[in-house]
Amino acid sequence: MKRGLLFVMVFLVFGMPVCAQDSYRIEVLQVSKINPFDWAYEGFVEELERNGIVQGQNLVINRRIIDADADAGLWKKVGILMKIKGAVSDIIASKPDLVLTISSPATKYSKDKFISAGIPVVFTGVAVPQAIGCASVRKAGPGFTGASLYLDPTDAFKITKLALPNLTKMGIVHSDDENAVAFVQEATAKAAALGITILSREVGKSDSPVEAARELIDQGIQAFGIPIDAYYALRGYQPTAELLSLIQPQQIPAVCYCHVGFSGAILYIGSEFKRIGALSGTQAVKILKEGAVPEALPILIQEDLSILVDIEASKKMGIELPLEILQIAKEVSTMRI
Repeated sequence: MKRGLLFVMVFLVFGMPVCAQDSYRIEVLQVSKINPFDWAYEGFVEELERNGIVQGQNLVINRRIIDADADAGLWKKVGILMKIKGAVSDIIASKPDLVLTISSPATKYSKDKFISAGIPVVFTGVAVPQAIGCASVRKAGPGFTGASLYLDPTDAFKITKLALPNLTKMGIVHSDDENAVAFVQEATAKAAALGITILSREVGKSDSPVEAARELIDQGIQAFGIPIDAYYALRGYQPTAELLSLIQPQQIPAVCYCHVGFSGAILYIGSEFKRIGALSGTQAVKILKEGAVPEALPILIQEDLSILVDIEASKKMGIELPLEILQIAKEVSTMRI
């Protein structure tokens, strides 16, 4: 009897801490409730599961979503920042093993507090790492790392030129979304080397794109580019529908430089949110299971760009996509949108 009691005591003293070391708590902070971020989250969780970190078994994960609507003016933006600040305080108090931030605002306005509290940060859903304080596209900084949707405009426009060899002027309507602004700036510089002039107009997140698009059409643009921009997703892709309704009757094609929830563009070039979420998951696994230091892990990107085509939209435009694209592309209708 005494030996049995001794065994139980030894198990309680030495056995329980071992179990505790193999259990994890992750907090997720997300700004904007849009489908692409759901896909990124799914990819993250599935990658954890593939590596033996499973909700309900050895993982507790709590996801906080701060809604940022399309009509967010100055005071609403201040309110969003205050909500982020409050969520950060609550998360720090819960003492998680790791924080996943989804979106540029979620990362930019929270990471320093988490890092100061000694909590590793992994980000996802970020298109321009430098816009959230990273040292470069590949290097984050002390206390954090992640996976990025970064798309080099040079690569994107080389593919665009295959589809539209006579393209010399492209229009882009975008909002003040940091990812979109950074893409347009880089695209304007790099597309010029390929003989493409980028003409852009910035609109408010609650505005229709039609007036700005008409101005660009009057300047002789031959196609529209759609960047990664929360503007298009926050209202269920209504701005996209308005833009396509304007340009399609005029035989002006659209090229989308992201993988999001709509059809109608002839070509989609970019990274897949779910795959980027999974790459963020691999970073989290290394930190949690291998004890990796976040800043020692380079920012991951999707090395092989995903390409989708909308054959029906191309036919309506009278555009025959080249074999080089069709051989590697998927039909947009096969993807969930």
